[in-house]
Amino acid sequence: MYDPKSNIMGKNRRKVAVFTALIITLVIAAILGCSAYVTAAANGEIVGALDSHDDIFTKEEIEAYREIDPECILVLGASVLSDGTPSDMLRDRLDAGIALYRAGAAPKLLLSGDNGQVEYNEVAAMLEYALAAGVPEEDVFLDHAGFSTYESVYRAKAVFRVDRMLVVTQRYHLYRALHGCRAMGIEALGAGADQQKYAGREMRELREVLARDKDLVKWGIRPDPTFLGDPIAITGDGTGTH
Repeated sequence: MYDPKSNIMGKNRRKVAVFTALIITLVIAAILGCSAYVTAAANGEIVGALDSHDDIFTKEEIEAYREIDPECILVLGASVLSDGTPSDMLRDRLDAGIALYRAGAAPKLLLSGDNGQVEYNEVAAMLEYALAAGVPEEDVFLDHAGFSTYESVYRAKAVFRVDRMLVVTQRYHLYRALHGCRAMGIEALGAGADQQKYAGREMRELREVLARDKDLVKWGIRPDPTFLGDPIAITGDGTGTH
């Protein structure tokens, strides 16, 4: 027996299912589209990558970096091990930044990481590594409040008064960092520190899609970082930041 009420309910369920699928599709498209926008915009700003621990960049890459007359090399922080030494990802970032410094690509290192707790200090590990590699302490600046990519880039401009710099991190992370530089009015080029394959790559890159979207919104709103403070000229002596 034909039941018109049942037929109407069935049509309504189909409409709800179609509408829900449409909303989900639009949300996914927006997430992927925003991430693709950040990635595409930064592609031309990534010059090269360090391919080994030999501290070798090509002459062409070094010349390309020098063209913007960078004031410093920003090395973005990453996790440290329980013994206080850099993780593989952080060590590779430091090796790349030190290689650029040695090649004369820029005169200063700006090491930015999380030092929000007494028992966890990324910048202390970064400083020790750089000094052990022979970088003069006066050429190393520390940003103890680089709690995120957003805050590291914001503070590079607002606190350290940087107008032009090189940014060192793994390539997947460079796109977001370089987008922040543009938003903050910093002329920047990126150097990828992908010297090996890192565990958890797929999950990390998936999270990065969401992180790009989050930072795209943050740079549009432009909230203040957790800490600011008095200006520290990157052209001076970095030992006062240690």
